[in-house]
Amino acid sequence: MSRKTIIAASVAFCCAALPALAKEGMFTPEQLPQIAGDLKNTGLEISPETLSDLTGFPMGAIVSLGGCSASFVSAQGLAVTNHHCARGSVQYNSTPDNNYLENGFLAKELADELPAAPGTRMFVTVDFADVTSQVTGMLSEDLQGRERYDAIEQSRKAIIAECEAEPGYRCSVPAFFQGLEYKLIKQMEIRDVRIAYAPAESTGKYGGEIDNWMWPRHTGDFSFYRAYVGPDGKPADYSEDNVPYQPSQILKVSAAGVDDGDFVMAAGYPGSTNRYARLSLVSYTFDWLYPTYLDLVGQWVDTIKGASEEGSDGRIKYDALLASLNNFLKNTQGQLEGAKRVGLVSRRAEREEALTSWLTSQGKNALVDNITQLDSVMEERIRNNKQNFWYKNLSRAQLLSVAKQLYRNAIESEKPDAEREPGFQDRDRSRLEESLTRVDRRFDAAVDKAVWKKMISLYIAQPEEARVKAFDNAMGLKAAADKGNLDEVLDTFYRETTLKDTEMRVNWLKAGRSEFESSKDPFIRLAVALYDTEMQIEDATKALQGQSAALQPLYMQAIIDWQKSKGSLAYPDANSTLRVTYGNVLGGSPKDGLIYEPFTRLEGILEKDTGESPFNAPAKLLSLIEEKQYGPYKLDSINSVPVNFLTDLDSTGGNSGSATLNANAELVGLLFDGTFESVNSDWDFDPRTTRTIHVDARYMLWVMEYVDGATNLIDEMTIAK
Repeated sequence: MSRKTIIAASVAFCCAALPALAKEGMFTPEQLPQIAGDLKNTGLEISPETLSDLTGFPMGAIVSLGGCSASFVSAQGLAVTNHHCARGSVQYNSTPDNNYLENGFLAKELADELPAAPGTRMFVTVDFADVTSQVTGMLSEDLQGRERYDAIEQSRKAIIAECEAEPGYRCSVPAFFQGLEYKLIKQMEIRDVRIAYAPAESTGKYGGEIDNWMWPRHTGDFSFYRAYVGPDGKPADYSEDNVPYQPSQILKVSAAGVDDGDFVMAAGYPGSTNRYARLSLVSYTFDWLYPTYLDLVGQWVDTIKGASEEGSDGRIKYDALLASLNNFLKNTQGQLEGAKRVGLVSRRAEREEALTSWLTSQGKNALVDNITQLDSVMEERIRNNKQNFWYKNLSRAQLLSVAKQLYRNAIESEKPDAEREPGFQDRDRSRLEESLTRVDRRFDAAVDKAVWKKMISLYIAQPEEARVKAFDNAMGLKAAADKGNLDEVLDTFYRETTLKDTEMRVNWLKAGRSEFESSKDPFIRLAVALYDTEMQIEDATKALQGQSAALQPLYMQAIIDWQKSKGSLAYPDANSTLRVTYGNVLGGSPKDGLIYEPFTRLEGILEKDTGESPFNAPAKLLSLIEEKQYGPYKLDSINSVPVNFLTDLDSTGGNSGSATLNANAELVGLLFDGTFESVNSDWDFDPRTTRTIHVDARYMLWVMEYVDGATNLIDEMTIAK
């Protein structure tokens, strides 16, 4: 029997012997005791009840990076996350002469660690409470539209203000089940975050966009941050006097890892899913929005590349954005293909018919009428989104976006703090300054101008009803079109603006409305000219959101009751709050003739490597593989060191960096991706095809020890063998 036959036979055996279907559910920690039996049956060894304690082990070690997840792995504030999550900070510190993206970075001593990009945060959850009655309990049914939206927003802001009376904490009041529930989440906000170690891109981003969302995968998608606090142990801005944060909980890192079929769970902060979205939103997204975005973002990527040479400072500045845009393109293409494969639109229509039928059988006709009203509101929201789509994309130009943000800040600053728009309150001041400072390392005037020109050209090509008179008049677009001098108009904007200078941008935060309205800066003048239109759009949007806020909770309660009648526990859509998903290490067969083994091996890197990006692993790494220097990290069942592995866990964007834990809650890997066939699960969970990709902790330790010499960090962690 040939080696290929043996592999195919073993994969077929594993897939037949293990559950073929993935487990659906991104559960909140408080829900886990309700499914304790299934957690135990799936293989969890620790008590399921411990998982609902957000400050105990292991959940107290899980942190949010505000878009990614991470976990503490040492008593000195060392936290591990994905390479692509720390990549923006690595890029921020990189220059053509000192390119940490290309060469990697390792601090052998604490003093050598680099400050992360401005605005980088670690959020450590310390408290969690249900505040639904405080947010919506006193609202009358008659309160609708913009008034209802404002009442909910004011209640949330008041709760947050009370929570944040203690310095050093960031609080939020996210909605769960589309506003049926509201929870107060209190998090320590660590403001001094530094890069401890990031492997070279040829390891951390091996395979690049070609391998993105694909299996087999061989990506070392891991990096390490360190959290720092003031000498008093409280959050503080960056200072050489700061000391490493000492977390209450840390994870052991397993050098033994997992094997095929073993229990695993991931804890992290998934971004958003839309599994309860109504048919109208599904149809709009997949029939219009996603196809439109594919074209727009494709041209956006081409424009950035055309305006910046490979390896230039301009290209380095836009490297993180390009990676994000390319990721979006591939993900969206997968969403569209997945929706077609599973018949998403027809499946959603069938689900809605089944729900209506069940409600009618229960005599809940009034609830059916409420859901019909919700659909009407959604249709109106969709019409508004389509009408304003091209106008909103004009702010992809960074300087226009900055100018609008600064002018809005001046206007909001005239109000009492409690009445200001979220994002412009006193609590947001430091974030505003950091975002304005961060522009420098992610902005190039030539690239920004090229992007703006592209967005304007796409806007101009739209029907008259999609145009905004205030923008057309302020830019003189009709005259520019007649004269063919749009380039000259844009040149004037970028030549005469002062917003390219960091100090000037930050100083505008102190300016009042009158200073903006008398300014001769072209971007500032444009922001002033657009303000009234922006407020009209915002008011219409919030009025519709207020109508939805009265109807969505009724719809979600119907969903919960319906699923309960069928014996299943409903979980809320992902909303960037802490969730746990669980299952097993598991390969699969997403379509006929295609078999996914659960692990990839070191030798797969040799097979892929061409010596050219993105398949250009470090020479030392390749040499070690050829010598079969596995050390203590070999997995006997595959006769190699595992690089990446598959599970049937339920995940989405924001889960990146989530700690992948074994049955004893030891770190065995980091969640970093899903297979191409899985991406549509954001909208419709397909148990047959859903597979999540993790970087194996054994590969991480192998690279650290043998390739990059990061033994100081290994010594700092507790390694379970």
